[in-house]
Amino acid sequence: MTEHVTVQLSGGAIRGRRLDEHLSFRGIPYAAPPVGERRWRPPAPVEPWSGIRDATVPGNPAPQLAQSFADVTSVDEDCLTLDVTAPSTTGTGRPVLVWLHGGGGTNGTAAIYDPRRLAISGDVVVVAPNFRLGVFGCFGHPGLADGGTFGLQDQQAALRWVRREIAGFGGDPANVTLIGESNGALAVAAHLTSPGSAGLFHRAILQSAFGMLGPAPAHTFMPGVPTLPPMWTPVAELDRLGAATAAEHGWISDAESALAQLRRVPAEELLQVSGNFIRPAFGGTTLPESPAEALLAGRFHRMPVLLGTTLDEARFFVGLAGNPVTAESYPRLLSEAFGDAAEEVAARYALDRFPTPSLAWAQICTDRAWARPAWELGRALAAHTDTWFYEFADRDAPPLVPLPGAPTGAQHSSELAYQFDIPGAPQLTAAQRELADRMNRYWTAFAANGDPACADLPAWPDAATGHVQSLAPERIGATDYAAGHALDFWSRMP
Repeated sequence: MTEHVTVQLSGGAIRGRRLDEHLSFRGIPYAAPPVGERRWRPPAPVEPWSGIRDATVPGNPAPQLAQSFADVTSVDEDCLTLDVTAPSTTGTGRPVLVWLHGGGGTNGTAAIYDPRRLAISGDVVVVAPNFRLGVFGCFGHPGLADGGTFGLQDQQAALRWVRREIAGFGGDPANVTLIGESNGALAVAAHLTSPGSAGLFHRAILQSAFGMLGPAPAHTFMPGVPTLPPMWTPVAELDRLGAATAAEHGWISDAESALAQLRRVPAEELLQVSGNFIRPAFGGTTLPESPAEALLAGRFHRMPVLLGTTLDEARFFVGLAGNPVTAESYPRLLSEAFGDAAEEVAARYALDRFPTPSLAWAQICTDRAWARPAWELGRALAAHTDTWFYEFADRDAPPLVPLPGAPTGAQHSSELAYQFDIPGAPQLTAAQRELADRMNRYWTAFAANGDPACADLPAWPDAATGHVQSLAPERIGATDYAAGHALDFWSRMP
């Protein structure tokens, strides 16, 4: 039987639910709706309300078009809400995890990820905000102040809400861990360097960040995709892109009132170009410099960091491309990606070593575009702060998105079903459920203490040795990450 629970916030009272062993509050506004004249402006404070506000239904997803890996659509810009999940037992001062979802920068929503297992087993409070995405979060245009960072500003507003309000849910505002996966991990990296994020969180977890430190060679994100620029773009470059896009679509007729006209363009039209605006801009107030440069130089907020990748990251994207790599196309991909070094890469990743050319290419992409930059980032962080590195390695992990044509292995995002209950996700086996429990215990121990160590679980290796914590049902323990992903080889390659 559902029992309602009321919490008093600074803006008014909310009513959530007590379910089994946890409390659930959904759709709590943490900033005013960024609609109308508030489009492409910093998040504004919530207007207080009278009475008791219902907090049992998820808030609107950020505006987005459906994607094969996230079947969510919305054109409603009123999206700045968050969900809170907490243990139902009496307690105060619990560690807080703030979850930033992935989705390529254009897609995703907090409602997909049910964190009850994390909250209950780890005795933590989990906060999951929605925030502006794509063209609404990373748009820039001449005259638009601090363009390209509105999604990051939303996340900062959510963190400030946590600082003000989380004690009412039993959480400790002085012990907040910011955790993100994929594009969410990129956002965590940005907050590690953003002046406005200082003091808003105290530990960081980055899962499977892509493009963090520099461009990815052609086809190494996905076959058919050219060389990708860094995930961080100068604000002047973003302004030029925004102006060119607006002109191309005829959204502006008067240069003097360009921003006013752009704020009247229907969301449905803007979403058609959303994929062009996924890179946060630096050079403004929110991100004064590129996070890549700042992180490598040690200019970031000092705190413990846990980061890692999956064993077979790129199999997801090679499969998603829908065009299998063949023995005939393999040399062309190598040449276009690596130029004069193509023959050396071909010798290292000879086709006769792999069941299919697609798996050979996926291994190259995993090693070059995922493992190498993650390792470089880990080493840069470890020079200044306590850093732990993992690799999710269950090659029998059930894929969140079945892709035909190749074994999925421990592909990108496959660890999420171990951390969260996700609607429609395949069931885990008993051994996988045990791994999920152990992973969540590591993550919540890190949130509590800044160290993932658990007395009755395998210790974490020192990443300085080249070894990281491998996470698989059959084995948890040190694995030679540098050797497994040929990082000595890739340190010499473009």
